[in-house]
Amino acid sequence: MITLYPKLIIDALSTVIYPGTKKNVVESGMLEDNMRIDGMKVSFSLIFKRDTDPFLKSTLKAAEAAIHYHVDKDVEVVITPVFESKPRPEEGKMLPGVKNIIAVSSGKGGVGKSTVAVNLAVALARLGYKVGLLDTDIFGPSLPKMLGMEGEKVYSVEVDGRQLIEPVEKYGVKMLSIGFFVHPDTAMLWRGGMASNALKQLIGDTDWGELDYFILDTPPGTSDIHLTLLQSLAITGAVIVSTPQKVALADARKGIDMYQNEKVNVPILGLVENMAWFTPAELPENRYYIFGREGCKQLAQELKIPLLAQIPVVQRICESGDEGTPVALNSESMTGLAFINLAQSVVTVVNRRNREMAPTKIVGMKKK
Repeated sequence: MITLYPKLIIDALSTVIYPGTKKNVVESGMLEDNMRIDGMKVSFSLIFKRDTDPFLKSTLKAAEAAIHYHVDKDVEVVITPVFESKPRPEEGKMLPGVKNIIAVSSGKGGVGKSTVAVNLAVALARLGYKVGLLDTDIFGPSLPKMLGMEGEKVYSVEVDGRQLIEPVEKYGVKMLSIGFFVHPDTAMLWRGGMASNALKQLIGDTDWGELDYFILDTPPGTSDIHLTLLQSLAITGAVIVSTPQKVALADARKGIDMYQNEKVNVPILGLVENMAWFTPAELPENRYYIFGREGCKQLAQELKIPLLAQIPVVQRICESGDEGTPVALNSESMTGLAFINLAQSVVTVVNRRNREMAPTKIVGMKKK
């Protein structure tokens, strides 16, 4: 039977290349000085920068295989990964300093959900609240454009032994988007699992700090991203955005049903009717119901949920989004006042929800 000694193990590990440095694990300084040998059993630790290292599992398997191949197939190998930064908090405990998490959602794209999310966040900040805004649409991020922050550089900061992303801040809102990390013209050709992992990093590996309201601008429909959010965060409630159009309302019902599913149980805080009517500047007393009349109001009455706001079709809302200056910044304008009123309504319904209902629980993940 072969006699194990440290150099034999180190020589074997010198054949294992770590993709992150393109050097072997010994040259990369990953082998911690704690090797123990007991007969045919060897144990040691490999150092990784963080628990989310994409090469962690493959490197551990390669190290074990190298010892079996170069030393002896009967060696019992125990490798413990250790991390330079503290691990990410577990699901449900990622945002300990956040009081309320609000998902702004829609069943259908093109109804102005991101516009509502941005202006709601800015309006809440103007009311004096500490606000965070996360663009959870990994495949179609739009918030950098809508807040005039395209090309903004994002930096990291060390907090309690962890390297965290520092959110950018504008108009009193802490904000983050995958759009800060990719070229705006580049398509995100990612599978669902990759997008979900990126979203978890934006949530759990970011220094969000103390917040009164954390606004989630979710992608349209019901997808992997929504499930990741529900499994990671205890969402206080959802704000559903729709136009009065029947086809949009049909999809809004699906979005409502997703949150009200018995396995999810996220309260619906209310509906926002966007593009409710059009009023031309030269005829300020006139209202033209281009997409139908009061469809969200009727749906809210039917489902017995609050109608939080009716936002008209105004050219300035579109222009402000393109310019990166949300209309909520001007509370003296008709549209700015509409979003300030929406923010006040959200504060009211959230306070009532917190008084009358138990905190939301994250959706459990089935383990095989």
